[in-house]
Amino acid sequence: MKRTTYLLLIFGAFLLIGNRSKAQDYRPNYQFALGLKFGGYENGISGKYFMDKTTSLEGLIGFRSHGLVFTGLYELNQQAFGMEGFRFYYGFGAHVGAVGAGVYKRFNGDNEFYNSSQILLGVDGVIGLEYVIPKSPIAVSLDLNPRIELATGPFFDVAPGLGIKYAF
Repeated sequence: MKRTTYLLLIFGAFLLIGNRSKAQDYRPNYQFALGLKFGGYENGISGKYFMDKTTSLEGLIGFRSHGLVFTGLYELNQQAFGMEGFRFYYGFGAHVGAVGAGVYKRFNGDNEFYNSSQILLGVDGVIGLEYVIPKSPIAVSLDLNPRIELATGPFFDVAPGLGIKYAF
């Protein structure tokens, strides 16, 4: 619960800071953005590419304790709250990666210990809200990421995610 509260506070702070931003132009419909993603499983690098106004692909390279995970997501986007700059998005994808020996932390608290390296393979979902800060190339997102881990499970887990991206 504490982690979710902190993520919401950070998201709100970026919205307030963004209203005072004086960047060059407003890009509500960017084509590509690159940034950072902070999540319940991994923290890492995120890239999002819009194929058209409603369809995007997102790729993540996530670093976690003793491991690395690659995630690809297919997302559908639509305007949120009838306001320019806000978008709801939802979609699905998959992940593949590996973790070394140690504790595999799951967001719901049921951590597991592995004596050797493990392959991670599973399916992912995403549902979230993105905001492109007016007169700025910065996009901030807050989402939930359900995941079914197949290789070391099967088990279901869900975690929040906070993304900060620079739109090109």
